[in-house]
Amino acid sequence: MGWFSLAIGLVSLCLMVCTVSGIGANWGTQASHPLPPDTVVRLLRDNGFQKVKLFDADYGALRALGKSGIEVMVGIPNDMLQSLASSVKAAEKWVAKNVSTHITTNNVNIRYVAVGNEPFLETYNGSFLKTTFPALQNVQSALIKAGLSNQVKVTVPLNADVYASSTGLPSGGDFRADIHDLMLAIVKFLSDNSGPFTVNIYPFISLYIDPDFPVEYAFFDGNATPLNDGGTSYYNMFDANYDTLVWALQKNGFGNLPIIVGEIGWPTDGDRNANRMYAQRFNQGFMSHISGGRGTPMRPVTVDAYLFSLIDEDAKSIDPGNFERHWGVFTYYGVPKYPLNLGTTNSGSLVQARNVDYLDRKWCVMKPSAKLDDPQVQPSVSYACGRADCTSLGYGTSCGNLDARGNISYAFNSYYQRNNQLDDACKFPNLSMITKTDPTVGDCRFEIMIEPYYGGAERTRGCLQMPLSLVSGLGLFLLTLL
Repeated sequence: MGWFSLAIGLVSLCLMVCTVSGIGANWGTQASHPLPPDTVVRLLRDNGFQKVKLFDADYGALRALGKSGIEVMVGIPNDMLQSLASSVKAAEKWVAKNVSTHITTNNVNIRYVAVGNEPFLETYNGSFLKTTFPALQNVQSALIKAGLSNQVKVTVPLNADVYASSTGLPSGGDFRADIHDLMLAIVKFLSDNSGPFTVNIYPFISLYIDPDFPVEYAFFDGNATPLNDGGTSYYNMFDANYDTLVWALQKNGFGNLPIIVGEIGWPTDGDRNANRMYAQRFNQGFMSHISGGRGTPMRPVTVDAYLFSLIDEDAKSIDPGNFERHWGVFTYYGVPKYPLNLGTTNSGSLVQARNVDYLDRKWCVMKPSAKLDDPQVQPSVSYACGRADCTSLGYGTSCGNLDARGNISYAFNSYYQRNNQLDDACKFPNLSMITKTDPTVGDCRFEIMIEPYYGGAERTRGCLQMPLSLVSGLGLFLLTLL
């Protein structure tokens, strides 16, 4: 099979879209210093987002969404599927606490419950194959018992690897052979209960994994050589991937099942193809492509989707790739990364978060007198990167052009900021110093962290969670320093 078939079956590793009812965003919270929920909800409203997708049922986020009018898809993490699958009572308790209470008490506009998140990824080796469907059934039963099943619908956000094409064309689409019966059972259940099929589609991942993937086919400019499927021309991967799913549903008797694109987006750092220029090109192209309800060749109607993602998350796992922490349309402190017209604001521009509190303007850097061949350099950098975020360092990244001293300073500062600028977090032996001179170089920003948010608890400068013992081998990166 060719590159298209590979792209269709690719494992997406993480990640929005336009509808008549408005644009949606994924709000992830795996951040060392998350913005206060009220700030994020104001950010959503200021930018005209009418829908938000959560990955759990965080109380603070849901409470902040109360009376906002924003439609909410609340998530159930994969590690909860087992308990919900094995007990209807557990599902009823979860629905009462995380759905009913917020609807009745806080006036949160919850419209969907997402049961699991990409639970059938092949990389999970079948871990959730036996629990996802029973959990889905029990949550639905709990919604019925709570009298909410007409208002709140269940769904399962799935990766695009649950379907594939036997011909390399959309019309060859069908569900993956190893889970075909399970997928049909779930699809029938969704259809019977008026729930949508939710899918995450990532052209970036195709480009990341397959070096032969044609770059232009990831975008919406019409510059790619089209894929011809029985007279239908596909000029971009999104349309082809989406219609492969449409064909899979149609072949199995569910051609009218609603589809939601749960995640779609492009990262801005951590890989040579993850940059602000490509991200702006993709997301703006996507918005333009789906505006006016044009849809895809097989479904020329409004596409319902959620951009991935709203804000960067500096504490996400980077097992899939260093880009995982950089999907945000906004930085972790709520500043737009690039121009993007969502068609939802009067200005046609993104509006940054308001009233964000930053730590002091100071940084931790390598001392000018410190030597690169100091034996403490490697373990110090390894320690700092292992406990902070160095994913902007490396080939093709925003800080990929730093020299050796710059790499070391970046690592030190990342650790220092992660630890709320504590003096002890800038005491790498004979190597580091605190400066008030911004070490930012070109596009490589040496960030200042925002004030920590403790969910209403008293704000303090905190303390280091572990002593600064420099152990060689710790960390996520082995930087080439010399």
